[in-house]
Amino acid sequence: MSQESLREAVIRALRTVYDPEIPVNIYDLGLIYGLDVDASGVVSIQMTLTAPNCPVAGSLPAQVEARVRSVAGVTGARVELVFDPPWSPARMSESARLALGIGDVIPPERLAG
Repeated sequence: MSQESLREAVIRALRTVYDPEIPVNIYDLGLIYGLDVDASGVVSIQMTLTAPNCPVAGSLPAQVEARVRSVAGVTGARVELVFDPPWSPARMSESARLALGIGDVIPPERLAG
């Protein structure tokens, strides 16, 4: 499996992990800041939480790591929890914004043309 195919499989797996307080997966919420897959299949992830005092701070990174390790072709996984830059709703995908009814889904600059 190519690194890009494995990366896509990891993203699909990440989209099955949800913040327990928000009905949107962590990938589309914008909680994944970095995702690297090396040639040997080791996955490194930098992720954050919606707030530093999030009640799942102790369990969500372990859940993410376990989910990533379950992907065929992954030989190892490391999840690093980071808080810089702080998470904000601006990091969410358009589909997440739509699902949560947050703000305009279409940025004003796209309407102007």
